[in-house]
This record gives sequence, C-alpha cells and structure tokens, in this order.
Amino acid sequence: MLTKHRGEFLLALGALFFSMSGLVVTVILKHLPAFRLAEVRSVSAVLILGSYVLLTRPEIIKFKLSELRGLATYGVVGFAFVNFGYLLGIQRGVPLGLVLIIEFTAPIWIALWIKVVRKGFVAYEMWFAVLLSFIGLILISQVWEGFKFDLIGITAAVLCAFALAAYFLMSERIGKNREPIATLIFGMGFASIFWLVILPPWSFPFEVFSEEMDLGGIVAGTMLPGWVLIGIAAIFGTVVPYMLVLTGMRVLTASTSSVIGMLEPVMAGAFAWIWFAQSWNFIQLIGAAIVLVGIYLADRAKTVKPEKK
Repeated sequence: MLTKHRGEFLLALGALFFSMSGLVVTVILKHLPAFRLAEVRSVSAVLILGSYVLLTRPEIIKFKLSELRGLATYGVVGFAFVNFGYLLGIQRGVPLGLVLIIEFTAPIWIALWIKVVRKGFVAYEMWFAVLLSFIGLILISQVWEGFKFDLIGITAAVLCAFALAAYFLMSERIGKNREPIATLIFGMGFASIFWLVILPPWSFPFEVFSEEMDLGGIVAGTMLPGWVLIGIAAIFGTVVPYMLVLTGMRVLTASTSSVIGMLEPVMAGAFAWIWFAQSWNFIQLIGAAIVLVGIYLADRAKTVKPEKK
C-alpha cells in the first residue's frame, strides 16, 4: 500500500534521478542541440513504455474522446512547455541558476491557484515553506554573479514555471483515475507530437548516436558512444524519475510535491560538486540547508483543507 511517507520517498528519489541525469545531459548537449535532446527523450519514453503496455495491459491507455483535449493539454503544457521554456532560457544566455529559480516559483503559483481559483485553504506554514525554499535556491545559485537580462529568455523561464505548476496540478487530477504509467504515456505522447511537429524527424542529426563522447569530470578521457548516453538520459533521466514522481503524487498534494521537487537543484549542485569539482561556498551550503527546512515545513503543512464558511 502506498503511504504518505512512501510517496515522499518516491518524489525525493525521482529528484535524485533527475539531478544525476543532469551529468549525462551536460555531456550530450555538447553534441546535440537542447531541443533535439528534449525530443528524443520524449519519443524514446513513449516507445519504451508504450510497447510494454501494448504487450501487457493495453486497456489502461484507453480514453474517451471527451478526455482528448485535457490529455493533449497535459502533454504539451506539462511536459513539452516545461522543457521548451527551460532550454530556451538557457539558450538565450540567462544564467542556469536564474532559470532554475524562476522555474521553481511553481509552488507559489500552485498555492495561489488553490487559494484564489479553487477557494481552498493554504496553511501559513506552506507559504513560509515556499518562501524559505525560494530564498535557499537564490543562495545556492548566487544569481547576482554574472546576471544577464534577456527579455525572451526571462519570459521563457516564466513560461517554464507556469507550465511546471500546471504539470503538478494536472498530474494530481489525472493521477486519481489513471495508473502512473498510463499518465506518463499520455503526457510524453502528446509532448512527442509537439516536438515532432516543430522539429521534423527527417532533419534529426542521427550521426550523434555513433559519436564518441567524453564523460569529463573525474573520469575525463573516458569515451562512450552517443547511443549509450542518450539511452541513459531517456531511461534513467526520463522514464524512471517521471514514474517515481507520478506514483508518489498519488498520495500527496500538488503543492507539497512541487516543494519536494526543489530538492532537484540542490542534489544537482551536490553531484556537480563531486563530478566536476565545482565546490560550494558557505553561502551555498546555507542555501541548501534552508531549502531542506522549507521542504520539511511544506511536508507538515495542510494545503487542501476546505475553508469553513
């Protein structure tokens, strides 16, 4: 039986896989454009999971025509737009730390949606937890160093934040009636359609699969073919973490899940510290501690209790 604590563990584990895969993605992006990587990860996830489900339990991906619009919105906004905004922000030269901070304002928009649109109750502890986690991310990323303003890049990062908030809210709703694997197939399926339309497959640089790529960091000089690293990014950086997150969300609220997701940049920084010897200073360590406190408070807060009239 999936309990609240197991759900929290699964989300934290999902953040761990997302952050670890960032090391592989960093290597791949030296050989493949960012949007193409997003495309191949989506398509690969659908092919892997879709093939398995069609051979074992095809009935779980049946849907009514009336559900089509919602599922398509979920895939395009919740999956494709998150990657699109994130990657475009970086491509435009906005510092990665600033992009991550803007992206992880998602818990704020989720809390506001619950309070203003749903007319639900958001505990003061949740607001405080979001504020703490947000401050912690600012300290970790130290965005005041090398800040560059680019209107398109900042707008893309804001789009990413809204899309991420929508992802958590829609996952919470869709996940009540569908198994995580089916939810992920629909999400990645419509995201793949989006990418294949704007980036036709016949123009894909297929030679990247045979290129030798240097892992860099503490194992600099170790070479692996592109298809191995892309496969790792597709399976352990996409399929596995998304399955963990969507499974954990079945017993957690969207707001709590989004705050736990803030573990990802903290863990990513820790792995970069180990792999690329990118050591953190005292301010960044304080920031990481503040994020963890914020996540703890968010976990204790009640966010969906109906208001008394």
